[in-house]
Amino acid sequence: MKYRCFIFSFLFTCLAFSQDQVQDSLIQITAGFQQIDEDQYPDAIIYSGTSSKQVYVQHKGIKMWCDNAVFYRNENFVRTFGNVRMNQGDTIRMSSKYAEYNGKTKFAFASGDVDMKNPSTTLKTDSLFFDRVKHQAYYRSGGTVQDTASTLKSRIGRYFMAEKRYQFLDKVTVTNPEYTIDSDHLNFYTENGHAYLYGPSTIKSETSTVYCERGFYDTRADEGYFIKNSRIDYNNRTVTGDSLYFNRGNSFASATNNIVVTDTINKSIIKGHYAEVYRAKDSVFITKRAVAISIQDQDSVYIHADKLMVTGPEDDRIVGGFYDVRLFKSDLSGKCDSIYTRQSTGLTKMITKPILWSGKSQMTGDSIHIQSNVETEKLDSLHVFYNAFIVDQDTSGGFNQIKGKELIGKFDDANQLEIVNINKNVENLIYSRNDAQELVGINKGTSGRMEILFEDKEMSIITNYDNPEDVTYPPDELPENARTLRGMVWRGDEMILTKEDLFKGKPVPVLTPIKGIPLPQLEDDFFDQKASENVNKNSRLTKEDFKTRTKDIPKTTSKTKDDKK
Repeated sequence: MKYRCFIFSFLFTCLAFSQDQVQDSLIQITAGFQQIDEDQYPDAIIYSGTSSKQVYVQHKGIKMWCDNAVFYRNENFVRTFGNVRMNQGDTIRMSSKYAEYNGKTKFAFASGDVDMKNPSTTLKTDSLFFDRVKHQAYYRSGGTVQDTASTLKSRIGRYFMAEKRYQFLDKVTVTNPEYTIDSDHLNFYTENGHAYLYGPSTIKSETSTVYCERGFYDTRADEGYFIKNSRIDYNNRTVTGDSLYFNRGNSFASATNNIVVTDTINKSIIKGHYAEVYRAKDSVFITKRAVAISIQDQDSVYIHADKLMVTGPEDDRIVGGFYDVRLFKSDLSGKCDSIYTRQSTGLTKMITKPILWSGKSQMTGDSIHIQSNVETEKLDSLHVFYNAFIVDQDTSGGFNQIKGKELIGKFDDANQLEIVNINKNVENLIYSRNDAQELVGINKGTSGRMEILFEDKEMSIITNYDNPEDVTYPPDELPENARTLRGMVWRGDEMILTKEDLFKGKPVPVLTPIKGIPLPQLEDDFFDQKASENVNKNSRLTKEDFKTRTKDIPKTTSKTKDDKK
């Protein structure tokens, strides 16, 4: 008997538990009154609210309110109409004109002025799919998300509730009072306002345009990091590099690796592997194999230095180079410790241990100024201040040497030295040759001034003025140790013959590894096979509505070398 009672009690408990499970899985509805209309809604119960109380629907953590509801109990499916509100936990609040919910699949659909809120953003769209199992919401008819700082629009959008992340696809636009972002694919995190850009993307403002094909932007802090074909355009300057950092509030940008800064107004380019750009100060700082190129129709000028600084407005750019400066032009090259060139005046100053090579001549002094014609961009003149020295090598291996307090030279239309004047305390040592170019003597002398005419890049006619005193020695009567003026140092092995020589003897810089922005993860389709197969027969939607359309599949880009970063 006791055994029978135990069996009966056990069966009763299981039945009660099973009924509780069924009851718990059913959609629960309370309302002012109920009615049945088998003609219009067969096998359904119609619930209607009152003027003071809406119909209340709940199911496993989701709560809904509406003016009217049609509940298909056997299908565990409900359709709601009029002033629909839906809450998912404490974070999701949604309203619409219409919504339907399937208790078996936990899948909801809303349409008509859909408004979905989470703690930091609001989504507005015409229709929205809501999968409670995946914890995702999806629209494909265009939507607008309002963030604390920006408004985001796209044709396709998907919200991942666990990550608090939106995925926006197709015609994505972010509008902020300071800028506008356009992208093919943008992932947006609602908690911090971080946006990840994929595919051709631009960030435009009144003062700048940023382009990239992969990037990160903090929409609230107004700063970003960009790689893959990244570029910043502003103030008639374009900055490109393997990676770019941009801060709008500080008017600051920096670039790393393979940098090119192009000045479209002044036709100049700066290259290097690290750069800082200060828009408000109109300045650019660049280092790591830095070189500034002044583009000219016939012959560009290259300036390399450990550090280069370009400052000043577009009509008065100033280029400054510091430490181990090297200059190259096809007909002129040089070195110094620092250099200063002003584009509006055409004046270039070589400061501290400068040396200049023109043709076969080497010139040195305490400082050297080179003057160019601003309109024609051709060399006009040069001025060597204090301890001026000009030297060229004779075919015998000796050196023609002239020194004085200062040197003033003029260039011809072909940018070749045409005439040089050495002034004050002039000393000279010149190898003299006859018409057959045979060495006939070595002239040593002094004067107050000397004029040198050049032909075919060589000293041709030398004339002494102001109390000249000189002696010509037969070559065998002037010993080797007397054939050098005090202070003469020949540095022909340092001559810069090509633009590649700008970096001669310098180690190739070790480039900073670029911190990559990961490719977007491949998401599963929002609509899986189960969703399309379990469409309720009473739904407003069809099976086709529960499938990902071909035109809504995100475009994928082939991987390149850069994609591995």
